[in-house]
Amino acid sequence: MFKRIDAALRTAAAAEVTIQIDGISHVCSANDSVAAAIFNSGATACRDTPVSGTARGPFCMMGVCYDCLVCIDGQPNQQACMTRVRDGMRIQRQTGAREVQA
Repeated sequence: MFKRIDAALRTAAAAEVTIQIDGISHVCSANDSVAAAIFNSGATACRDTPVSGTARGPFCMMGVCYDCLVCIDGQPNQQACMTRVRDGMRIQRQTGAREVQA
Protein backbone atom coordinates (compact mmCIF):
# COMPACT_ATOMS: atom_id res chain seq x y z
CA MET A 1 0.00 0.00 0.00
CA PHE A 2 2.81 2.42 0.83
CA LYS A 3 5.67 2.95 -1.57
CA ARG A 4 8.80 5.09 -1.39
CA ILE A 5 9.09 7.81 -4.03
CA ASP A 6 11.61 6.88 -6.71
CA ALA A 7 15.12 8.03 -5.79
CA ALA A 8 15.30 10.11 -8.99
CA LEU A 9 12.43 12.26 -7.73
CA ARG A 10 14.07 13.05 -4.40
CA THR A 11 16.11 16.24 -4.33
CA ALA A 12 18.92 15.12 -2.04
CA ALA A 13 20.26 11.67 -1.30
CA ALA A 14 20.48 11.02 2.42
CA ALA A 15 22.93 8.86 4.27
CA GLU A 16 21.72 5.43 5.27
CA VAL A 17 21.39 4.21 8.84
CA THR A 18 20.75 0.76 10.28
CA ILE A 19 17.94 0.33 12.79
CA GLN A 20 16.25 -2.65 14.40
CA ILE A 21 12.51 -3.18 14.18
CA ASP A 22 11.36 -5.98 16.48
CA GLY A 23 14.91 -7.33 16.53
CA ILE A 24 15.38 -7.39 12.75
CA SER A 25 17.94 -5.05 11.16
CA HIS A 26 16.74 -2.67 8.45
CA VAL A 27 18.64 -0.07 6.43
CA CYS A 28 16.77 3.17 5.85
CA SER A 29 17.37 6.78 4.92
CA ALA A 30 18.69 9.01 7.71
CA ASN A 31 15.88 11.44 6.80
CA ASP A 32 13.12 8.89 7.50
CA SER A 33 10.76 9.12 10.41
CA VAL A 34 10.38 5.93 12.44
CA ALA A 35 6.89 5.53 10.93
CA ALA A 36 8.28 5.78 7.37
CA ALA A 37 10.96 3.22 8.24
CA ILE A 38 8.29 0.87 9.61
CA PHE A 39 6.25 1.24 6.40
CA ASN A 40 9.39 0.73 4.30
CA SER A 41 10.14 -2.50 6.20
CA GLY A 42 6.84 -3.91 4.95
CA ALA A 43 4.93 -3.63 8.23
CA THR A 44 1.70 -1.66 8.44
CA ALA A 45 1.05 -1.76 12.19
CA CYS A 46 3.01 -0.22 15.07
CA ARG A 47 0.92 -1.29 18.01
CA ASP A 48 -2.13 -3.25 19.10
CA THR A 49 -5.05 -1.70 20.95
CA PRO A 50 -4.98 -2.63 24.65
CA VAL A 51 -8.58 -3.91 24.81
CA SER A 52 -9.31 -5.78 21.57
CA GLY A 53 -5.77 -6.33 20.29
CA THR A 54 -6.61 -4.72 16.94
CA ALA A 55 -3.52 -3.74 14.96
CA ARG A 56 -3.03 0.01 14.56
CA GLY A 57 -0.61 1.83 12.31
CA PRO A 58 0.39 5.39 11.46
CA PHE A 59 -2.69 7.26 10.27
CA CYS A 60 -2.18 11.02 10.21
CA MET A 61 1.65 11.09 9.94
CA MET A 62 1.70 14.47 11.70
CA GLY A 63 1.47 13.70 15.42
CA VAL A 64 -2.25 14.11 16.00
CA CYS A 65 -3.79 10.62 16.14
CA TYR A 66 -1.27 8.71 18.35
CA ASP A 67 -1.90 5.48 16.41
CA CYS A 68 1.82 5.14 15.71
CA LEU A 69 3.03 4.65 19.29
CA VAL A 70 6.08 2.40 19.57
CA CYS A 71 8.82 1.61 22.05
CA ILE A 72 12.10 3.29 21.03
CA ASP A 73 15.32 2.29 22.78
CA GLY A 74 13.32 0.98 25.74
CA GLN A 75 11.06 4.04 26.06
CA PRO A 76 7.38 3.17 25.41
CA ASN A 77 4.68 5.41 23.92
CA GLN A 78 6.91 7.27 21.47
CA GLN A 79 5.27 8.76 18.37
CA ALA A 80 6.84 7.05 15.36
CA CYS A 81 5.70 9.74 12.93
CA MET A 82 7.36 12.52 14.92
CA THR A 83 10.69 10.77 15.59
CA ARG A 84 13.56 10.70 13.10
CA VAL A 85 15.58 7.48 12.85
CA ARG A 86 19.16 7.36 14.00
CA ASP A 87 21.82 4.72 13.54
CA GLY A 88 21.47 1.84 15.99
CA MET A 89 17.92 2.75 17.08
CA ARG A 90 15.90 -0.16 18.50
CA ILE A 91 12.18 -0.01 17.74
CA GLN A 92 9.59 -2.43 19.09
CA ARG A 93 5.88 -2.73 18.40
CA GLN A 94 3.71 -2.14 21.45
CA THR A 95 1.41 -5.03 22.17
CA GLY A 96 -1.23 -5.35 24.86
CA ALA A 97 -2.03 -2.98 27.68
CA ARG A 98 0.55 -0.31 28.50
CA GLU A 99 2.16 0.16 31.85
CA VAL A 100 1.88 3.63 33.34
CA GLN A 101 5.31 5.04 34.22
CA ALA A 102 5.66 7.67 36.90
